[in-house]
Amino acid sequence: MKRYKTKYPGVFYRMVDRIGKSGQERMYYVVFKKNGKLFEEKAGRQYADRMTEGKAARIRAERIEGRLKSRKEIREAEKAKDAKWTINRLWTAYRESLETNPGKSLKALAVDGNRYERFIKPRLGEKEPPELLPLDIERLRRELQKTNCTLRGESTIPRTLSPATIRATLTLFKRICNYGSKNGLCPSLPFKVTMPKISGVTIEDLNKDQLKRLLAAIEKDTNANARGIMLMALYTGMRRGELFKLKWKDVDFDRGFIRIVGPKGGTDQTIPLNAATRKALEAHPRTSEYIFPGEDGGQRVTIQNALRRIRKAAGLPKSFRPLHGLRHAFASRLASSGQVDMYTLQKLLTHKSPVMTQRYAHLRDEALRKASELAGTLVDEAVIKNEKSEEKI
Repeated sequence: MKRYKTKYPGVFYRMVDRIGKSGQERMYYVVFKKNGKLFEEKAGRQYADRMTEGKAARIRAERIEGRLKSRKEIREAEKAKDAKWTINRLWTAYRESLETNPGKSLKALAVDGNRYERFIKPRLGEKEPPELLPLDIERLRRELQKTNCTLRGESTIPRTLSPATIRATLTLFKRICNYGSKNGLCPSLPFKVTMPKISGVTIEDLNKDQLKRLLAAIEKDTNANARGIMLMALYTGMRRGELFKLKWKDVDFDRGFIRIVGPKGGTDQTIPLNAATRKALEAHPRTSEYIFPGEDGGQRVTIQNALRRIRKAAGLPKSFRPLHGLRHAFASRLASSGQVDMYTLQKLLTHKSPVMTQRYAHLRDEALRKASELAGTLVDEAVIKNEKSEEKI
């Protein structure tokens, strides 16, 4: 094809057919040397790209000075960017894996998504795990401590994020990175993320009167699944997600065990089937492979409205979480009895680490203290009784 010179050095054009229309138009090219190598590149079409010889000359100058990349370089950069496993790309893959996991509730996914979009993406989204430094995570933690989380309709007084929310955000970040390394998508983080400590962990419990009212409200409620779920949480301490995933085949009535599939700790666990739980399950209707199925017979994803109704009927405070609170009540009763050691309680709660179980240690210590005081009292009573006997003699 014939070249046509322009008044600008290193800029020429060829006549080419127009795209989608009749006739021809100019295709401008630029020629230049860089690092001893000769380059000839397209600058653009006369009509389709609204290219002129003056614009082409400016493109040539920017290419020589290194202020503009060639189309090939841009394509290669985009290709390289797509190949990088940034935190954003890892989050997308991780989220998709959770969406196909029936054990992950829609509410939990929404909470994770909100935390990622608000707190992690703006600060670390374009980074790759291997290029991160401990200072990056420390800066993230500090910024989260200063974040204003006041919502619309609330008081104009700013509220900062709670320590629990900051910890949950950093935990989500760790899960995303761990997902990438476990699946061979990227190297592991080159350092350990230090998690902030949370003081004043709330342990929900019920006194005898509250427990009596709750059991009465459960018995009167018309929702069989709500009744069964609350009794199971109270008698076994199982988590909400574990109860929703529980199937009839997971309950061994003959040997007296319940198999918990995919608990929070990761590995399947078994817990004893106690008499109270057995009675509740034997009275529960079987309508699906799931013990507490959803409306379509599949795995349940929520039951909040029914649980709140029972909580209200029992006169419990709104701050009491119907299922997690019953799990706390289960653990608190056992710990305060003084008859269950922390290792046994850890196994019953399927805690992966004893650290989580230690929140109940003070209850057991109090029970042991009372038992010790009782022992002292019994000794004193025995001595007094013996002295009185000797006086009579």
